[in-house]
Parts: sequence; C-alpha cells; structure tokens
Amino acid sequence: MQTQESSYIMQVVRGKYLSHLYWGRRVEKYRGSRAMIWKDRGFAPNPDDTDRSFSLDTLPQEYPQTGNGDFRTCAYGVRQENGSRISSLYYDGYEIRPGKRKLQGLPASFGSPEDVDTLVIRLRDDVIGLVVELEYNVFDQRSIITRSVRFYNDSQCPVTLTKMLSMSVDFREQEFDVLTLYGAHNNERNMDRRPLTSGIVQIESIRGTSSPQQSPFLALMRKHADEDQGDVYGVQFVYSGNFLASAQVDAFQNVRLQMGLHPWNGEWYLHAGETFQTPEVIMAYTHEGLNGLSHLFHTFYRNHLMRGKHANALRPILVNNWEATFFQFTEDKLLALAQKAAEVGIELFVLDDGWFGHRDGDNSSLGDWFVDQRKLPHGLPWLADQIHGMGMQFGLWFEPEMISQDSQLYREHPDYVLHAQGRPYTIGRGQLVLDLSRKDVCDYVIDSVRTILADTDIDYVKWDMNRHLTEVESGAYAPCQQGEIAHRYVLGLYYILETLTSEFPDILFEGCSSGGGRFDAGMLYYMPQSWCSDNTDAVCRMKIQYATSLTFPPVTMGAHVSVVPNQQTGRVTPLETRGNVAMSANFGYELDLNALSQQELNVVKEQIARYKEIRDTVQNGTFYRIKNPFEGNLAQWNFVSQDKNHVVAFHFEILSQPAAPVQLLKLKGLEADALYRDVDRGTVYGGDELMYAGISIPLKKQDFRSECYRFEKV
Repeated sequence: MQTQESSYIMQVVRGKYLSHLYWGRRVEKYRGSRAMIWKDRGFAPNPDDTDRSFSLDTLPQEYPQTGNGDFRTCAYGVRQENGSRISSLYYDGYEIRPGKRKLQGLPASFGSPEDVDTLVIRLRDDVIGLVVELEYNVFDQRSIITRSVRFYNDSQCPVTLTKMLSMSVDFREQEFDVLTLYGAHNNERNMDRRPLTSGIVQIESIRGTSSPQQSPFLALMRKHADEDQGDVYGVQFVYSGNFLASAQVDAFQNVRLQMGLHPWNGEWYLHAGETFQTPEVIMAYTHEGLNGLSHLFHTFYRNHLMRGKHANALRPILVNNWEATFFQFTEDKLLALAQKAAEVGIELFVLDDGWFGHRDGDNSSLGDWFVDQRKLPHGLPWLADQIHGMGMQFGLWFEPEMISQDSQLYREHPDYVLHAQGRPYTIGRGQLVLDLSRKDVCDYVIDSVRTILADTDIDYVKWDMNRHLTEVESGAYAPCQQGEIAHRYVLGLYYILETLTSEFPDILFEGCSSGGGRFDAGMLYYMPQSWCSDNTDAVCRMKIQYATSLTFPPVTMGAHVSVVPNQQTGRVTPLETRGNVAMSANFGYELDLNALSQQELNVVKEQIARYKEIRDTVQNGTFYRIKNPFEGNLAQWNFVSQDKNHVVAFHFEILSQPAAPVQLLKLKGLEADALYRDVDRGTVYGGDELMYAGISIPLKKQDFRSECYRFEKV
C-alpha cells in the first residue's frame, strides 16, 4: 500500500500466515531487501516440527492470534461453547475496491473513490468457522491509512469474542520513544514522552468514555525526532468509549503496536451467521516530526471525518453564562448579560445548565427536559427571540445521557438507569447514567431533545456528559451478553447523535464531558468542536491546547476567557494573556461582562475585533507549534493561512525572570523568499528572516505576559 509519504508492506508466509514487513517512509518499489531471517529460538514453539527455525512467537504478524505459540499480546480473543480459547487464522484471500464503505452504527472516515481505495484481507479459522476481515483504507493523497476489523461467525454454533482490536503492527526494531497524553479533570492531555524499553507500555480507559485520564492516541517516535523532523508513527482511535492501546517490546527487540476496544467488560456474543464490526483506527506516518504528524491529522479530520455545514465554516464568538450566573439566573440577568455581549461584538449567547425541571443544583432534574417556568416564565422560544433580536445567535446546554434520582423521569422509569440488579447505585456528581444500550431509552432522549430543538430557534447545542459509567449491566439483555453493554452504550449514543445531527443540520453541536473528558475522533464525526477543558486558567490552557493540537486542529477546541482569580487555580493573569490564549482556538467568554470595568470592556472589544480579523487564519489555517510549555518557561506557536498570505503568531512567558535573556520567536511555515509586513508595527521582513533569524521579543518585567504578531505577505 502506497501513500504520498509512506509505504505499508505485508507478505503471506508459507502460504497461510499474514506477516508484516514494513511501514514507514515511502519506497517506490519493494524488491525484498527486508527479508525474513529465520532462527531457532529457545522455547519458541514450532507449528511445523520439521523446521525449528520457524515460530509464530518470532514472526512479525499482521493480526496475531492466540493460544498457538505466539506469547506476545494477541489482537483478538475467542471463546467457544466448549470453553476453548484457541484460535488460528490463516490467509484466505483479498479484495481491492475503490472508495470506502460506511461502518454500520459507527463514526468513521469517509472519502470518494478518487480519495481512497480499500484493501480487505480475509483470514479464516476453519476449526471454529470464524472469518476475520482486515480492512485497510488508503488515502494516498493524505498519507493516511485507516484500519478496522470485521468478524463473521460462519458456523452453526455461537462463539464469544473476548478481544477485538482494530489494528496491530509488528516493527522489527526497538529504537523508539513512546508519546501518550494523560491527565485528569481540569488537567487534560499532558504530554508524556519516554523511551520504549523491554516490557509493555499500555494506556487505557475502562470508564465508559475515552476519558481525560488517557487520550485514545499513541505515537512512536525515533529518538532524535522533534517538532519538525524525524520519523513519527501516530495512531488515533475513532471511538468514544473504553479503549486499549499498547506498545510491547519482546525479548528480541521487536515492537508490537496495538489499538482497539478494551477487552475488560468488552465481550460480544456472536450467534451463527452474525457479524461484529470494530471501530476504526487512523494511522499516520511522517518523517517531518510532530508538526508533520499534526498536519496529517488536522487535514484529514477536516476533509474526511468532520461533516456538515459547520465542518469548515467560521465558528462564532460566544459568551456562556455559566461562570457569570451558575444556577442562579433570571430572565433579566440573562438579557442584561446578552445586551452587554451584543454591545462588545459577541455573536452567540449560550444558556448553560439550570434552565429545565427544577434545577437549582447538580442533584436534580436531569432527564426532565422541559423549561423551568420559575426562571424563564416566558419560555425558551421567547428568550431565543430576544437574543436573536439583539443580533446574536442562541445556544443551549444539555446533558441528555444522565438522570437524577430527584426527577420526574426517574420516578416514572427507574428501569431506565444503567445498573446491576441487586446492587446499590454508585452516585457520581449527584446523578446516574441512562441505559443507552436500550433503544427505548435512546428514543426517549431523542424525543426529549428533539422537542426543544423543534420548538425553539436554536443555533448551537452544548452536549455535556458529567460522569463515568458504573454498574455496567442491563436487564434488557441475556446473561451471555452482559459483556456487550459498555460497547452497546456507545453505539446507542452514536444512534442518538446521528439522528439529531441529521434532523437539525443547521445547529452547531459542541461536545463536552466535564470539559475535555470525551475529546476524541468519534465525537468529532458528529460535533465539529469540543469544550477543551473546564480549566480556563490561561497558563494551564497553554499546555492543554498545545498537547491537544497534536491530533486535533485548533478550530475544534473551545477556549474561553474567564474571571480572575481563576476559579480552578486561583491564578491572576492579565486579560490580554487570557485573550491571546483563547484566541489561539475557538474563541469565547465565560464571565459576567457587566462586572467588568470600562477599561476591561474596551480590552474585550479590542480582542473581539482582532479575533474577527484573524479568525479565518486561526480556524482554517495551518498550525505550527514552536516552543513547548511542558519543557520550560515559554510557549510559542503560529498560524499560516491556506493561501500563505496571512500569519498570526503568539509568544507567552509564564514567569518573569531576573537577568532575563532576550527571547526569540522563530516563525514556521512561511515562504522563505516572500516579504511580510507586521500589521501592527508597519515593519517589513523577509520570510526567511522571520523563520531563521527570528523576532527579538522586548523585555518586560511581568508574569504571564503575552505578545501577538500579525503579518501580511506583500
């Protein structure tokens, strides 16, 4: 398989074993240089007792099996009715076809026959009648390959799939670092780069969501690779639930890279004649470092994952009322905030939590999606009309996957709760989780949200999810199917989102899960942006947004200016810096504009005016990371418009230093032989000068300072 930048090579060994030979920088033609070398290895069992040099335990495999001599991590598992867990897959043919099929019930990349070709390799275990189809989708112009797996029970007896990974690649070398993104609520996506040594590096989520604890992304990097050069292999899971990703180094310094559904509480009972489809993994290789990897992912998501009218449209500047009012709001408070927002040039007003049921705190009313007349006596349609009359769009917050015990829905349908019979509930944030493995529960969610969206002129929906899954069982399924519920929950969520986003294509949907707790490629398929983190502190956001940009373009990240001292950290940062960090993504405010001084309001007006000037470059341009805030006191990055005529660059210094050196800002992605004018200062520089010599940043004795530079090609 060939893309512009990469080659992927496999071989059928001894007529039946599908082995992996190479994935990396493009070679025009493979002539056998990377041939297998067979050697008798101690304690490596042999499928052919006449040849002790051949063993599955040392064979680089494309989809490794289980129980037959390969003692490394397997890619799939199966349990027969007789209890046997042994399986051997042999090569059984292939098919090549133009285009790419849609994965039933799952988000996945898409493309025309001109964009993508599909290779399907069929493997078979004749003993149990299991057929496994490995699907490879080659986006040759994007230098992306995606993988997924389809299982088919071609027998008369049911089997249980106990592990169903979407991809596995064996590298015959070890000299890599492994890069992952870890964190917690309010501290999402920290960068962790470490040497890959003997043993296994494994990241996972068993929380029912992709989680803030580990992002469903893993990269292997050459030791010398950095932001701008060196081999990087990145894999990203297009899924929003439990996942597993690992890199295992064996005794002979080979690396097995794997990703897919987590096998914990992740079985699937496969009746005779039934199929199971795994979610998709997006695989990217580049020799141009982490920025090169990001450009592959960013371009691919924009063109082959994000859908609908908003995918490539400019996103509005918003104000969200949450940190301004929390639950304690009235119509008058909301309209006063909206009026001030309109005066400073904000384009979208968002009403957050607290508008429904009798929601005065976070322990009631989830599931009761009807308006609280105490707070909004004129109703939502009237409020939306008032906001539209001010020249702004209107947005609304939902948390449809949850249910409160203090709710009308719970009193009528306690059976709707995801729970284990005979066990007490585990409560999170005062709420329980709806059983989305059940279609009737999913249809209730659809009908409830549909009613609000149909009755009110709504332009934007913030879709929140504020607790993880516990007691993952469902009375709607047989005992042999209880291992399916975690995945069925996610499939139910996707069914809901597909229905609502299709019925309301003009609404801009934004994902949220206590901030960035479900910021993944699966959600991006339905919602072209996500709230990046509940932590709005500018210094924390430098790191969060920097690391998120490894795979997701800045336009997908919601970023807001909030009050100081910051409610998450207590830190006091300048309004200018808070604005510059938030303007590096999808820009908005989350504070009481009426509590600001006139001087602060003037700064807000200037920020909004500036963002409108740079918005197209920030949201649709190419993003380059320059200085990593995880590695020191600086953060730097810049954006270049698609036509390369406009450049926006940001410089941040976290703490003021005594005897401080003069810092340089060396831009990236410009045309070396072009001239660029500094829009704010009038000076003209060469593109080569700005990239290679750099800009001298004036000294300033100030913590948490920032500078913004804008250039136009002349």
